[in-house]
Amino acid sequence: MKPLIWVAMFIIGLGITLVGWAFWLEPASLRVAENRLSISTWPSTCDGLRIAVLADLHIGSPFNGLDRLNEVIEQTNKAAPDLVLLPGDFVIQDVVGGTFVPPEEAAKRLKNLHAPIGVFAVLGNHDWVLGADRVKAALETNGIPVLDDKSQLITHNSCQLNLVGISDFAEGPHAVKAALALTTASAPTLVFTHNPDVFPEIPKEIALTIAGHTHGGQVFIPGLGRLVIPSKYGDRYAIGHIQELGKHLFVSSGIGTSILPVRFLVPPEITVLEVFREP
Repeated sequence: MKPLIWVAMFIIGLGITLVGWAFWLEPASLRVAENRLSISTWPSTCDGLRIAVLADLHIGSPFNGLDRLNEVIEQTNKAAPDLVLLPGDFVIQDVVGGTFVPPEEAAKRLKNLHAPIGVFAVLGNHDWVLGADRVKAALETNGIPVLDDKSQLITHNSCQLNLVGISDFAEGPHAVKAALALTTASAPTLVFTHNPDVFPEIPKEIALTIAGHTHGGQVFIPGLGRLVIPSKYGDRYAIGHIQELGKHLFVSSGIGTSILPVRFLVPPEITVLEVFREP
């Protein structure tokens, strides 16, 4: 019987360890994930542009209060990005163990983000459910433009890009054609949005699209994959650098959690993209 007892104890111990990892250690962690992208349509004048992506902050989800937000901001500034993009879901609606944090309080801290080109946002589905006008006002009062279905020409040294924000696929108009019509024809275009499900509507000539929303599934089980992904395309746009029909998409796994405060092999991350023209 002793071998069976030892096996049972091992299984119980392993289970406790995995639960602790998924519901505490990993959700409470934070990493800066550096990614180098090579894109054929990227302008050589923008080679090496560093873009920090803070997706799905879900401020108020477990381990993601205002103190954590301060840490995220500090680590992002240390990474020295040229541009910071905030692709939505600043607030929480339905995560177990979460505490609602008013967007006004979060925005007061987000104004401490620094980048030579600037800090720009679009709204996520949770922001729209709470109240798009309220979240937008909180951000813009603190100097962070919200580019939902808008375009802005950005420059950095000799680099010039159209930065286009597309509103949320599920809750917003996601007026892709209208937003792209506002761009300057002579400059390449960088798109960012909350939900990557809009990607099939993005024209081939767009250099790069950046999104969040999926949280990378929050849980990845080797051999089984990502069990729950909030996308009508399944795991097609779940995480990372996706190349499809000559187009480039990068989906950040984000920082906060939704529904359950769990992450397993999908750690919270500040995503940093360093983008080059493909040789």
